[in-house]
Amino acid sequence: MIELYYSATPNGQKIVLFLEEAALPYRLQPIDLTKGEQFSTEFLSIAPNNKIPAIVDYQPVDGGKPVALFESGAILIYLAEKTGKFLSAEWRERAITLQWLFWQTSGLGPTGGQNYHFNHVAAQTIPYAIERFQVETQRLYKVLNHQLEQTPWVAGDHYSIADIAIWPWINAHEHQRIDLANYPAIHNWFTRIQIRPATQRVIKLAAGN
Repeated sequence: MIELYYSATPNGQKIVLFLEEAALPYRLQPIDLTKGEQFSTEFLSIAPNNKIPAIVDYQPVDGGKPVALFESGAILIYLAEKTGKFLSAEWRERAITLQWLFWQTSGLGPTGGQNYHFNHVAAQTIPYAIERFQVETQRLYKVLNHQLEQTPWVAGDHYSIADIAIWPWINAHEHQRIDLANYPAIHNWFTRIQIRPATQRVIKLAAGN
């Protein structure tokens, strides 16, 4: 059983998406960020960076004590290695998959988050910040679109943790003031993932259904 500390952010959704795709049993522990529950003593004992998602695996592969992990990229790699799914054992494909996973965690995610913050949340309107993160978001979309013009999935011929990590951030494209019509390869890829049964369950969960 995987216990998932969750909020319906893109980073939270990517872990649910993996668990649903892999049909791994899990239990949600919702964390209300608006109430500051991420700062609770219990949560900090699992995720010292006080951010979701985090997991506790009560059935690790070595049969030992439960494993607690934070950081969404590390969790995806852990779950992929645990299940043998969505991360190829072939070294070239694995390297490319991890490359795009880290592209998301170090680039698309932080930039998309700052884009959303300065466009929708910041108490002050700061034109420089809005433009900076908007331009960088557009650049990252161009990078991804170019990749998807060449391959059916982000890392090549197979659906992987790279796709799982990236999709929830592209799902937030309207909040980032991005029109997917300008990125046809992304739009095609996005739609193919959106209609997958596991993705539909993630969408319903995020909507509170």
